[in-house]
Amino acid sequence: MGTIHLFRKSQRSLVGKLTHEFRLVAADRRSWKILLFGAINLICIGFLLMWCSSTNSIALTAYTYLTIFDLFSLVTCLISYWVMMKKPSPVYSFGFERFEVLAVFASTVLAQLGALFILKESAERFLEQPEIHTGRLLVGTFVALFFNLFTMLSIRNKPFAYVSEAASTSWLQEHVADLSRSICGIIPGLSSIFLPRMNPFVLIDIAGALALCITYMLIEINNYFAVDTASAIAIALMTFGTMYPMSVYSGKVLLQTTPPHVIGQLDKLLREVSTLDGVLEVRNEHFWTLGFGTLAGSVHVRIRRDANEQMVLAHVTNRLYTLVSTLTVQIFKDDWIRPTLSSVPIANNMLNLSDHHIIPMPSLKAADNLNPVTSTPAKPSSPPPEFSFNTPGKNVNPVILLNTQTRPYGLGFNHGSAPYSSVFNQGFGIPGMGATQGFRTGFTNVTGRYGTNTYGQPRP
Repeated sequence: MGTIHLFRKSQRSLVGKLTHEFRLVAADRRSWKILLFGAINLICIGFLLMWCSSTNSIALTAYTYLTIFDLFSLVTCLISYWVMMKKPSPVYSFGFERFEVLAVFASTVLAQLGALFILKESAERFLEQPEIHTGRLLVGTFVALFFNLFTMLSIRNKPFAYVSEAASTSWLQEHVADLSRSICGIIPGLSSIFLPRMNPFVLIDIAGALALCITYMLIEINNYFAVDTASAIAIALMTFGTMYPMSVYSGKVLLQTTPPHVIGQLDKLLREVSTLDGVLEVRNEHFWTLGFGTLAGSVHVRIRRDANEQMVLAHVTNRLYTLVSTLTVQIFKDDWIRPTLSSVPIANNMLNLSDHHIIPMPSLKAADNLNPVTSTPAKPSSPPPEFSFNTPGKNVNPVILLNTQTRPYGLGFNHGSAPYSSVFNQGFGIPGMGATQGFRTGFTNVTGRYGTNTYGQPRP
């Protein structure tokens, strides 16, 4: 006997996993109808491809691609049912809703690639137009039209129904809407059918069938084979224009962007949250579309120290849950501490303004580098001069000189009557020459006697 390995999981192949998931979906009775339509779709596609080969019509081939797109839409509907059955797992914590978004994106992109292939084949046919046989052309048109409309109206495809409403309108819908307004102005009873806008898939099916009918009539009457190529180009352009807005919308969902139509509502809710009791700040908010109609988000909320975290969390969640179904809120209390003004003790004499002079020392520069008008550097590359009042500049270190004399009011002014001769002796003290009472000039050796020279002798 072989070795028995306990708690060893059997590894399934990719095909085995897909088969297991398909059985899970097929067990639901709601999916039986989709599987039946899928089987009929495959049979219809087989007949249409044979008729395309027998008629040699590229316009019918372009219309057959719409039937193939219907098959993709049925697969997307099955994936939607599978997503509803699956529950979030540790690997996919947000669930499996993005799989249906990816299915819609892939289906619309493949339809656009088919339209580009038709445009390429049509360009080659303009150089050498082959003969078109109309034997099965009209039959294939009505078979494809009937099956496409029957599939679209019988199966409720939730992903494509949501995308067709949420995405921007195509150019075909806009032109038909303008025409519908004119018709409804004459016949108001048709407003419920044509307005506000028609289903894009039904519209493209009817427009493609109309183009094929015109092609059939012109070939039967005048043998004008080039109209088949023109109809193929028209169907390809309509297909591309219809699928492109849906691809853009589903692509933005895959890129986790915020939908434009909910930005205003989110801003309003965030303002309401910021006004809740105990909330100081709401920051690092991020919201994105998880799936069709499902919004997820995360936000950081700073609260007061004395606030109740659970109470604030309940209020914030209650406000945002109306719009954001999957929400992560991180609550943290305010840890702000007032910074200290000084980290070292200040001397007592430093607080006495009368004991110190703060003299800004000018920077040492060459005399020829100064402007004689402003006394600032004249070079345009030099930094601008700094002007300050009783405060040192950035590039000048203050010089603190100790003053041993006591002055009234601590500002250095002599209060009281001064003799006439002392008026001329007032001035500023120059560093290094000693401090005298009041403000003096720098010429301390000049005698007070008028008309004498520096040595005390009378002048001639």
